[in-house]
Amino acid sequence: MGRGYLVDTNTIIDYLENKLPIKSIEIIDTISIQLSVISRIEILAWRKASDAQLKILNDFISVSTVFNLDEGVILKSIEIRKNYRLKLPDAIIAATAVANDLKLITRNIKDFQSVDGLDCIDPFSL
Repeated sequence: MGRGYLVDTNTIIDYLENKLPIKSIEIIDTISIQLSVISRIEILAWRKASDAQLKILNDFISVSTVFNLDEGVILKSIEIRKNYRLKLPDAIIAATAVANDLKLITRNIKDFQSVDGLDCIDPFSL
């Protein structure tokens, strides 16, 4: 499947709620799930999640590769924040994808499309 994929928070939620098109679900089912630490924080900070839902989320994260903030991601995040109008969490997600040569699967293409070196895939357009 090429370079690999980083899955954005909104895609994770849509995937776990079976809201993605079948083709996208099939693709996500066949790849190694890779997440930014930001996505881990965002999905586990869900205030209204029941214990059962938190277990599902933690189980999903436990079988995923989570990229923490290393120096390369930090420096790329700074560059992205200086050059683009992205919120800090989105800048870190974009930087994680770019620094690790991954394509970003997100339904928020508009938020990320201007970032040089970042390839985005909308799971609803596959």
